[in-house]
Amino acid sequence: MSIAAIIGGGVIGGGWAARFLLMGWNVRVFDPDPEAERKISEVLANARRSLPGLSDRAMPAEGALSFHSELEEAVKGASWIQESVPERLELKHKVYAGIQAACDAEAVIGSSTSGFKPSELQDEAMRPGQIVVAHPFNPVYLLPLVELVPSDQSSQDVVERAKGTLKAIGMYPLHVRKEIDAHIADRFLEAVWREALWLIKDGIATTEEIDNAIRYGFGLRWGQMGLFETYRIAGGEAGMAHFIEQFGPCLAWPWTKLMDVPELTDELVQKIASQSDAQSGAHSIRDLERIRDNNLIAMMRALKAQDWGAGALLNASEPEQAEPSEYASPIRTVARAVPLDWTDYNGHMNEARYLQAFGDATDRFMEIVGCDADYIASGGSYFTAETHIRHLDEVHAGAKITVETQVLLGEGKKMHLFHRMFEGDRLLATGEHMLIHVSLETRKASVPADHIAQKLEAIAKAQSNLDIPEGAGAGIGKR
Repeated sequence: MSIAAIIGGGVIGGGWAARFLLMGWNVRVFDPDPEAERKISEVLANARRSLPGLSDRAMPAEGALSFHSELEEAVKGASWIQESVPERLELKHKVYAGIQAACDAEAVIGSSTSGFKPSELQDEAMRPGQIVVAHPFNPVYLLPLVELVPSDQSSQDVVERAKGTLKAIGMYPLHVRKEIDAHIADRFLEAVWREALWLIKDGIATTEEIDNAIRYGFGLRWGQMGLFETYRIAGGEAGMAHFIEQFGPCLAWPWTKLMDVPELTDELVQKIASQSDAQSGAHSIRDLERIRDNNLIAMMRALKAQDWGAGALLNASEPEQAEPSEYASPIRTVARAVPLDWTDYNGHMNEARYLQAFGDATDRFMEIVGCDADYIASGGSYFTAETHIRHLDEVHAGAKITVETQVLLGEGKKMHLFHRMFEGDRLLATGEHMLIHVSLETRKASVPADHIAQKLEAIAKAQSNLDIPEGAGAGIGKR
């Protein structure tokens, strides 16, 4: 199993540890802070609750997490080493010297730095080309963007291996082709931050009003379409050229104070801090992290349903579903985590989501018998005629659930399925479904294609010796 070494276990280092660990890597952490293990365990708890819910398939088995008191012990044999120590160049140089004295020459050393250029990090290093900037965004375990910045001393091989690793753990490596202070994204953040400081200093807006301007307006547009695509739409049918022609002259107006920075006096710092306390002080940091994660999951899953933006990245990274090796036993048709947005006011999975999980199981079984997207495009499909669900036990966000499917009848136009949903060995629910094959042209019952009929009948025959499951054929309240 691949090994990642995390050097520095703060907010960003802890996020990296959680991302690698939940994507199946063994993770070693080096951090002299005696509280590092507690801090990372809290970040990891949030990650376990949220990250698996972005996927509609089972994630890899979680790797092993270990903490090490010696840097050499942490980095030896690791293929990815992520440095997230404080932003002091002399400290980073000292850390790199220790890392390179013990690590494999082929390992990628990524730095989470938000400000230093890779050439600055590589200065006096034993193997300069081994070090690249890999700047993520918080929370690292949810947000996919990583700014990957090499220098002239970085080989194309190192860059490509770094890209491959980042993609493999579900991230998007943005290759920054030229070194620049603060890379790309933080330059935008710095511009907005400067304007916000002036608005507060001049008494124009509070911290909450500025946040509302972002989250209720352009932040939503930027979150799914970015800057230029948003402005292209603003240009109407004439597109970007018209937008620039119409709004370009505004750039000459004295709207912004970007070239001037307010002095962070004690008075201004206290003003910002008191406004922030009034805005968010009712919540602990851990509460705010969970609220943030809930919101990000909901937005990213909505984008996933549209196959757009960050959602398209999630869809592209979904693992392939393996074909069943045999059909004599109930077939596993779903293996996934319960997403945060599947829970209700009672704190457990909403009853409608049980139906969704069973519907996904039916869809997967249809694929197995050959009723896939190509077949449906050709004009044939199965429609559900009747469903009966028994809710036997509750399940919560983050739980790993599986659905096993048994064929009760598979002949002619009919497909009669019985699903069982489990968390481990605990039976959560059953779903019984009768489906009828239809012609999508006439919208009426029809006989399926020969290859589907034969596959369905073969599975039904292979499972004919199984016991009729408890609950099959039951009505409401009937036991």
